[in-house]
Amino acid sequence: MIEINIAKDFTTLPGPRYKEQGPGSGQQFLEKYLKPAFLRARETKEQVTIQLDGVKYGYPTSFLEEAFGGLAREFGIEEVQNLLSFESAVEPMLDFEIRHYIKHANDTPGTSPRPAT
Repeated sequence: MIEINIAKDFTTLPGPRYKEQGPGSGQQFLEKYLKPAFLRARETKEQVTIQLDGVKYGYPTSFLEEAFGGLAREFGIEEVQNLLSFESAVEPMLDFEIRHYIKHANDTPGTSPRPAT
C-alpha cells in the first residue's frame, strides 16, 4: 500500500485550485504527490491511501476538485476510484465528497456534494 498523509507530506494549510493562486494548491499536490503515487500504484497493483486528518482548517472544495478530479480527468474515473482510498477520523464525509469530485470530474468543476443542513 502506498500512503500519502497530506498534513505531514504536503501541508497543514491546503489552499486554492491552481499554483498561481497561492501556496498549497490542489494543482501542486496533484503534480508533486498524488500523480506520482498513482502512477506507482498502477505499476505495482497497489492502492494509494490518502490520510486526510491533520490539516488546520479543512479543505477548500477547489483544492479537492483540482487534485482528485484532475487525476480522474487525466487517467479516467473508474481507475482512479479503484486505486484510491481515503481515511479521516475527523471528517469521515470527506470520502464521499472526494469521490463525488472523481465521479463528476468531467462535469463543471467546483460543485459541492455536501448535504444541506
